Amino acid sequence: MAGSNISSIVFTCFLFICLKAGHARERREAAEAFYHHAVKISSLLPEDSCRPSSRGQKLGASLEVVHRYGPCSRASLDKDSIPTHSEILQRDQARVDSIHSRVTLNGNKVLEKDVTIPAKSGSTIGSGNYIVTLGFGTPTKDLSLIFDTGSDFTWIQCQPCVRSCYQQAEPIFDPRQSSTYTNISCTSATCASLVSATSVTPGCSSSTCVYGIQYGDSSFSVGFFATEKLTLANDVFSNYLFGCGENNQGLFGGSAGLLGLGKGGLSAVSQTASKYGRYFSYCLPSTRSNIGHLTFGNDGTSPAEITQILTSSQGPSFYFVNIQAISVGGQQLSISPTVFSTAGTVVDSGTVITRLPPAAYTALRSAFRQRMSQYPTAAPLAILDTCYDLSGYSTVSVPKISISFAGGAVINLDLSGILYVQSISRVCLAFAGNSDASDLGILGNVQQRTFDVIYDVAGGSLDFGLEVVAN
Repeated sequence: MAGSNISSIVFTCFLFICLKAGHARERREAAEAFYHHAVKISSLLPEDSCRPSSRGQKLGASLEVVHRYGPCSRASLDKDSIPTHSEILQRDQARVDSIHSRVTLNGNKVLEKDVTIPAKSGSTIGSGNYIVTLGFGTPTKDLSLIFDTGSDFTWIQCQPCVRSCYQQAEPIFDPRQSSTYTNISCTSATCASLVSATSVTPGCSSSTCVYGIQYGDSSFSVGFFATEKLTLANDVFSNYLFGCGENNQGLFGGSAGLLGLGKGGLSAVSQTASKYGRYFSYCLPSTRSNIGHLTFGNDGTSPAEITQILTSSQGPSFYFVNIQAISVGGQQLSISPTVFSTAGTVVDSGTVITRLPPAAYTALRSAFRQRMSQYPTAAPLAILDTCYDLSGYSTVSVPKISISFAGGAVINLDLSGILYVQSISRVCLAFAGNSDASDLGILGNVQQRTFDVIYDVAGGSLDFGLEVVAN
């Protein structure tokens, strides 16, 4: 009888231990699922056809946003003109170098450096992956423009191209065929206002104001400063100030020009303020085959995660945010907030890959590599140094990454904001480090994908809300 009781006790203890171990394993598996993306490898492969948007109707003036190299783009050139992933990333670095050359943060003051128009042709701009279609002139000509939150100035290529124009997919705009085109006088206060938007003193040709804008890497546009009728969705703006460029150089990817969405007085945000209240939002699609939106005006979306924009009387173009922390797989990294505040961080639609201070990137990379150690590594891809060969897997587990901001806002990145996919045999962490702690941090467009990024410029706030139906 005593032996039977002992056996019963042993069995009960064994069962308890097994159940406890089983519960612990279930908790670990639940935590694994909560803090990791379970990824089907087939979902990382690109699609060749355009997928129409399934989102609901926006209440503001809404434009479709497409990737300029994707199947939805009307600005696409032939396939041989589409840059490789390495070229895209190299051009992205050129844009980052351009921003770093223009901007420095001194305390809470944003200082922009003066630039001059180059005497010879430019090289790359690396500007923007995403385009929208707007109407210019009377009769209206639809043109595809890169939209750029890092610029205050809108310009398009115009006939005649007195020196050179790069190749664009649509016919180049001819102001002589528009009944609503008007040049700006070079003696007017409007002409003088160009300095704040372009950082270049305007010129004068036959009493007409001449603008010039350079992007720090020698890419540029030069032409006449003018007004024209702008058609934005169903809204018309009769005297929109823009640049009619007759000498343009840079790899603008078949687009007709650039739409400036910065905070300055000549930006599209400011010029449409009487109707839209300096309020706009966009959702960048998760893949090149999807369609997102750029919406002007309050579209009725309820704020979700709000982070304060750092305002400054100087350097009005950029939108600053205060990053406080980064978490990988549910664990906050040991990074002092001063690492982020030393140089500051801007949200930029034109930069592809997020740039972090060196100390922050090193911590992120180390944590990501540790959680991905079961997968074989692959060679670096341009600026991306943490890559994996996933060709031998049907599914993989990728740690989630979240970014925390001052005020308590937290954004949990979509999988498309964590991985940059060249091919299944080279899938990379979609972050890079700056070379110096004093270099401006940049929250790039890859990390902004699938969020409804809402800019309330008048209210001084930025909202990251989930846009679940944009893809």
